[in-house]
Amino acid sequence: MPLLLTEADVRSLVAMPDLIAAMETALAAFSSGSVVQPVRTVLDLADRHAFFGVMPSYIPSIPGSLEAKLGAKLVTVYHSNLERGLPSHLATILLFDPETGALQAIVDGRYITEARTAAVSAVSAKKLARKDSRILAILGSGVQARSHLEALNCVLKFDEIRVWSPTQQNCKNFATEMQAIAKPSATETVRDADVIALVTASPTPVIHSEWVKPGAHIMAVGACRPTQREMDPELVARSSLYVDSRAAALKEAGDIVMAINEGRISADHIVGEIGESVSRKTSDEITIFKSLGLAVEDVAAAHLAVTRARQQAKGATV
Repeated sequence: MPLLLTEADVRSLVAMPDLIAAMETALAAFSSGSVVQPVRTVLDLADRHAFFGVMPSYIPSIPGSLEAKLGAKLVTVYHSNLERGLPSHLATILLFDPETGALQAIVDGRYITEARTAAVSAVSAKKLARKDSRILAILGSGVQARSHLEALNCVLKFDEIRVWSPTQQNCKNFATEMQAIAKPSATETVRDADVIALVTASPTPVIHSEWVKPGAHIMAVGACRPTQREMDPELVARSSLYVDSRAAALKEAGDIVMAINEGRISADHIVGEIGESVSRKTSDEITIFKSLGLAVEDVAAAHLAVTRARQQAKGATV
């Protein structure tokens, strides 16, 4: 019978350092061409200003490295939920037996979406941020801001953590809770920062090229539709650009799609996928990781949770 894991189950089973390691392995498998996965299907629920996404993935077994995994995430994005006291992103992940196709597990995907996104950003920072990075700037103060701070602290040691959010009270609450420094503007938050996490819901740029110092690493997480962008195009053109999936980035990432349509960059501006063997080329280059989120990440994270649940006899059968 299938196993059912709630959000509380998943939180108790999956630690961030283990999730970062699982994401690094999953991304490497994806970029090697081993994973069977289409670009996600997104339904635009225009009358509700919302989206519904379907994200399937099959990870074949790799002897001595990976166990075969098959699954899909169903995800909704309703920003109006925040007014109802509900999360804007809700998700369920289904896992299937790769041998028979039988349903193996039903896993709450809200926390997995939150945590695996930050874990992938941490993989990018591990590969692309300068090792002497000491100042972290976070633009945004929601769940992704919190999860990114947790994940990035696993791979780098910061002396100063700054935060800015367009909602002043949320910014103050985050700063108090997470022992960060609340800044009055995005400009002051970003200037001289070594690592920058863009985790806003803004569809228009919140960061500009002239604010960013040479050698900085940026993780752009918030804008995930072709009509949205968090960065000004000059910054994208100036930087070394990395993505989780080339195919997805050229279809879904507004920061890239709009810059190409405007003639500022070409598709060749993408240096590589984060799952490839990539590293910083010079100490002064600005690196950007444009994150969209991949089904392989969700399936790998859910598989990790289910494996731990069976080891620890947690969850419920349905």
